[in-house]
Amino acid sequence: MKNVYLSVVIPAYNEEYNLRTGVLDLVSDYLKKQKYSWEVLFVDDGSSDATAKIADDFSKNHKNFFVLKEPHRGKGGTVIAGMLRAKGDVILFTDTDQATPIDQVEKFLPKFEEGYDIVIGSRSGRKGAPLLRKLMAYGFAFLRTIILRLPYKDTQCGFKAFRNEASREIFKRMKVFSEKGQGKGAGVTAGFDLEVLYLARKLKYKVAEVPVTWNHKESERINAIRDSWEGLRDLLRVRINALQGKYKV
Repeated sequence: MKNVYLSVVIPAYNEEYNLRTGVLDLVSDYLKKQKYSWEVLFVDDGSSDATAKIADDFSKNHKNFFVLKEPHRGKGGTVIAGMLRAKGDVILFTDTDQATPIDQVEKFLPKFEEGYDIVIGSRSGRKGAPLLRKLMAYGFAFLRTIILRLPYKDTQCGFKAFRNEASREIFKRMKVFSEKGQGKGAGVTAGFDLEVLYLARKLKYKVAEVPVTWNHKESERINAIRDSWEGLRDLLRVRINALQGKYKV
């Protein structure tokens, strides 16, 4: 496909349930109505359930949907694999469950026309999220501000878009997370978004933060203690890499 305006990257690991609820139909129905050219890259993270087969079957009957079957290495590496293969002038990654609906990209595209290189979603208040998750988010926000000095209200929203050049420059430089990295399960990798945004700032890209609709989705993958520890660990790893000069541009 040539001259793709928007690429949508959807990472997935054992998402059979969400796929059977019709999330890909929602994405397809929205994009088919748009006047610009587009592609969807569904990146399977070595799922052990029927995720890859369902996605394959869907792609055979829906134009511009493609399935990338990757070895299991966690969400970070899976997103990177999709971002580096996407052809669009603008590349968006979004979660399979569509907690932030695909139509929210309408709020992003004008920002690229204004000259921004990256646009990130911001979930104001996290409506519907349990109190514990809100407290985790506030604590993590405090730490990332102190340690990495990232000036954003919400770094963790899984709905972010990049100009093609910015995407390639950032994702090829990832250290804590990489396309060749290994991972287990499908736990939330908070450090991934931090490393992305730290690199964006290091490379002096212009970033816009835009409020988006977000609906809380229950997930067995959320574990308060584990996710808090891993988030702090990865935050410190990004900071140590920075101090060691590993992000030199």
